[in-house]
Amino acid sequence: MRTQIKGRNVTVTDALQEYAEDKVARVHKLLQQRKIDEVTRVELELKVEKNPSIPEPSVAEATIFTRGPVIRARERSDDMYAAIDLVTDKLMRRVKKYHDKTHGKTRKGHEKLVIEPEPAPMPLLEGEEEPLAAATVLGAEMAGEEPGDNGRVVKVKQFALKPMSVDEATLQLELVGHDFFVFQNAETTRTNVLYRRRDGHYGLIEPAEL
Repeated sequence: MRTQIKGRNVTVTDALQEYAEDKVARVHKLLQQRKIDEVTRVELELKVEKNPSIPEPSVAEATIFTRGPVIRARERSDDMYAAIDLVTDKLMRRVKKYHDKTHGKTRKGHEKLVIEPEPAPMPLLEGEEEPLAAATVLGAEMAGEEPGDNGRVVKVKQFALKPMSVDEATLQLELVGHDFFVFQNAETTRTNVLYRRRDGHYGLIEPAEL
């Protein structure tokens, strides 16, 4: 396993490096105990946000890459050592959750995710405007903005889409802690977007047949 620890706006001292490596090693040990896919590398970024209005400027972001899922966590505190503690605790919780779900050890049993399709849109009446696309509304919700706010593309990411089931995509979404997850649906071979709804459930965006 390769471990990379880097700092942004903070000097990673020998003491901080040793502390972080010890915490990462504990997570790795848990992964081995639960016999989860082989870990290829761990990335831990420590950064301090230089904004006096932020009460907890110390941020720790960790990503564990395995032969299977990617597990990610992010935490902040007013102290960098505390931020490392928090982020490794969150990683360990997600590792346990992944193990329990893949082995069917949930409180309600291992249930298949059921996503109800959205109702078909009603035909527009004269004078009505076309509603915003679901992806547009989703993006605005994730950004905490109202649809229609001006903005621009400031970052572009490219990544390979791994074929998986909706259940697998849901688990991966939980492991990385994001609000949405783009994947290739193994059943349809089409690109889908799974997103977390405000009511705690999930939504699935599928391309329509033209």
